[in-house]
Amino acid sequence: MEMGGPVQLSAAESDSLLKSYAKDRTDTDEWLKSSPTSYLATTERKDFENRTTLTVGSAPGVDVQLSDPGVRPHHLQVTVAGDSFRVETLDKGAQFQVKHDSTFTTLTAATVEPGAIKVGRYTLRLSHQRFPAIIVFDPQSPRYKEYKGMKWYPPDLAYHIVAPLNPNPNPDTTIILSTRGNRRRAVRVGWFDFKVNGGEARLEADRLLEPGVGEKDISLFFQDATTGKESYSVGRYLDPQLQADGRYVLDFNLAYDPACAYSNHYNCPLPPKDNRLSVAIRAGQMDSHYLH
Repeated sequence: MEMGGPVQLSAAESDSLLKSYAKDRTDTDEWLKSSPTSYLATTERKDFENRTTLTVGSAPGVDVQLSDPGVRPHHLQVTVAGDSFRVETLDKGAQFQVKHDSTFTTLTAATVEPGAIKVGRYTLRLSHQRFPAIIVFDPQSPRYKEYKGMKWYPPDLAYHIVAPLNPNPNPDTTIILSTRGNRRRAVRVGWFDFKVNGGEARLEADRLLEPGVGEKDISLFFQDATTGKESYSVGRYLDPQLQADGRYVLDFNLAYDPACAYSNHYNCPLPPKDNRLSVAIRAGQMDSHYLH
């Protein structure tokens, strides 16, 4: 078992990291405040449950009702198609937009991967996760009025850790529970063992078995001694960054809250029971208390 820990950084490296933290925090805060896809923009979630198709429009009786002059009574239908979605307009003149790179393409029918489409003023997130749903984002959401900024611990480079992944010799499928009660499948890829705050810690690394998750993507879902006190009660997430030497950067200054800390319309993984650290990780995002 190989052990990781904080690394010695040059003055230039330290300065670059501190500047990147500051920019990321400013950008994230501005995104929450005003972006049309901010967590505060969500107004509805409609799960497919046992159905394969949902209808969207302005008419009473459709599955997802939107009120906007650009939305027809029976605007379109969305059908789960394997790991993708088939989107087809219904009423004459109806259309939707899909973003490719930085431009939007206007369509009347398409098979799209999990992601977002635009209908009138709304953005619809087509969420899969093996539990498909449509999440509605409204740029006129009343929840923008709840904006009060975001909170982070002061940057601390002692939490910038480099560690090898100790691979699971028999990568097994595990179940990760979620905030909506769903059982989400994942591969237990291995473990990170590292020193932090003078002690030793271990975190299980998982790869969700869901559309849109890459073969090399791994996630850390964790709790620590700050959870439910200074940081969000469900826990926090961290995305390990692979280095050229095969080790990973675990920079807890980049630890972040799941979306469900800001909106009830998301389905967020819960940390595995083995990822409950006794040490306090006072780095990254703190609980801003948007939901109680």
